[in-house]
Amino acid sequence: MRGIMYDLIIIGSGPAGLSAAVYGKRAGLELLVIEQSGMSGGQVLNTYEVDNYLGMQGMNGFDMGMQFRAHADKLGVSFIEETVLKIESGEKVRTVVTGKNRFETKTVIIATGASHAKLGVTGESELSGMGVSYCATCDGAFFRNRTVAVVGGGDVAVEDAIFLARACEKVYLVHRRDELRAAKILQDRLMELSNVEILWNQIVTEIEGKDQVEKMKLQNTKDHTAAEKEIDGIFVAVGIRPNTTGIEGLPDMDENGYIQAGEDGRTSMEGIFAAGDVRTKRLRQIITAVADGANAVTSVQEYLLNL
Repeated sequence: MRGIMYDLIIIGSGPAGLSAAVYGKRAGLELLVIEQSGMSGGQVLNTYEVDNYLGMQGMNGFDMGMQFRAHADKLGVSFIEETVLKIESGEKVRTVVTGKNRFETKTVIIATGASHAKLGVTGESELSGMGVSYCATCDGAFFRNRTVAVVGGGDVAVEDAIFLARACEKVYLVHRRDELRAAKILQDRLMELSNVEILWNQIVTEIEGKDQVEKMKLQNTKDHTAAEKEIDGIFVAVGIRPNTTGIEGLPDMDENGYIQAGEDGRTSMEGIFAAGDVRTKRLRQIITAVADGANAVTSVQEYLLNL
């Protein structure tokens, strides 16, 4: 692949990157997808069941990721597994530098996604997709009339608790401090809900269960006393971080590290576009990531026409 001048290089092979690859290939672009791990699909691979993707309700997340990749493979998309270290931007040529190679391209789509911050406790990774979730809007419907916990104290955590309270019998909100960081209007709405109980000054120390979440162990941050609660699911909402660290030469980012780009994917740098969870946006879901990939390729085509 060295020595080729690509029309497009896509960094990342989650739903946004794979969507961009499909649309780019169908547009006749000479393109390459660089993925950090040899398994395409992104975060969806760790989702036990996807119930909100149009027409594919109830599909296992791993199977969905494999279907996305199979679509790209059928069109003959080229993939390479390497770690991107830098993007060098010239007047008409961009160079994507990895640990092994330098790839020249006319345009770049950054689709590296974002990662949910983890609690880092025993049972979290083992029960991921089996009651441990990082997306209430994705997985909340599976816990109707059951007991769940939300961990966090910011806007997302409180919004998740409010959302889950509509369908769940009981919702615990676990927060390490004695006051929430969420907006006052959200706190007011939360306090009105009779089936939500806030566990102040508590941290989760362990998640237990056999093939499914059954309980969480807690520790008081002030007196260090221990407790436990029986639950059917736990939603971790302690932050999400864009996967932009370690790559030099990126476009302008906001204070949280997300690449500043609108729906068209255009960034502060000519010929460089962003798609999916890595860009500034309100809703980070599989369906919006797929749409981002298509929109970004449309912008790439417009850019290439004007070269």
